[in-house]
Amino acid sequence: MAKIKVTQLRSTIKRPKDQKATITALGLGRINKSVEVENTPQIAGMVRKVSHLVKVEEA
Repeated sequence: MAKIKVTQLRSTIKRPKDQKATITALGLGRINKSVEVENTPQIAGMVRKVSHLVKVEEA
């Protein structure tokens, strides 16, 4: 599987609980933190859910 780099760009303050939980599940939690994850359908769905808070690049 291909890897993607997910970087949190915006805060989770005043966001719904499910979006905060998704950010945590991706391994993020503070602005400018990045993680490399496998590009699976589950991860793609999580990234799509919080796409307004993160930036995605090919790793």
